[in-house]
Amino acid sequence: MNRIGIIGGSGIYDPELFEDVVEKPVDTPFGSPSSDPVVGYIGDREVVFIPRHGEGHRHCPTEVNYRANIFALKKLGVDRIIAANAVGSLNIDVEPLDIVLPDQIFDRTKKRDSTFYSEGVVAHVGFADPFCQQLSKSIADVAGDDYSVVEGGTYVAIEGPMFSTRAESNFYRDQGFDIIGMTAVPEAKLAREAEICYSIIATVTDYDVWHEEEDVTMDLVVERMQKNENAIKDVIANVVPEIPRERDCVCSSALENTIATDPSEIPRDKKDQLELLIGKYL
Repeated sequence: MNRIGIIGGSGIYDPELFEDVVEKPVDTPFGSPSSDPVVGYIGDREVVFIPRHGEGHRHCPTEVNYRANIFALKKLGVDRIIAANAVGSLNIDVEPLDIVLPDQIFDRTKKRDSTFYSEGVVAHVGFADPFCQQLSKSIADVAGDDYSVVEGGTYVAIEGPMFSTRAESNFYRDQGFDIIGMTAVPEAKLAREAEICYSIIATVTDYDVWHEEEDVTMDLVVERMQKNENAIKDVIANVVPEIPRERDCVCSSALENTIATDPSEIPRDKKDQLELLIGKYL
């Protein structure tokens, strides 16, 4: 259906950006998504919105049902996802209120279900470039006209919900990571497994705790999230109509030739559960 999914992060909880909105409750094999998806329009493009943390920010980063969220978007015909993420900067040249479009991820999470393919079916999906380069380019072309945009860089994903220690923050800087957040993993992994293009609009709220002149606090994060909120909504409103309807990126066929399990050995209930994702390859 060429619908575009919008995952709202911290500070982006409601679909006020869209027109003609309708709630679309969706059942998934992985439980309920963070909130009932909402379908609406930006111009003539259909979009589907899910607030990652649920209404009222009920789910901490570890508790978010990422598999249900991605599966629900796939079930509603989404083939591209733009996700909003609040992040800290580990790079002195990446300043608070900047918009970052990273091109790499380093995963430091520990407790999350990060694949659809287990318990009877195994698929080894390529993830060398975790964000859709074409979708990120579309976002950069639009956002760069009005905002300070950093293209590229590495997002290190930590478990949370607690912020880093100074030792951890300085370690991540020493590794050359650029921004730090808690939610791009496993979202990006699951989107790739579902053959959905995925990019994030990462808005910088702070310098984490490595910067001696400014420690990260929730008050500071909320204050800057509020400033970033309008920028995110503006970028989304302007980029959605510009996204091509057809895809020719690697995301669209990411699962092809990756299923290692002999089809005859995949349990029937697992085939039924994942029909939406793997049916065309079995």
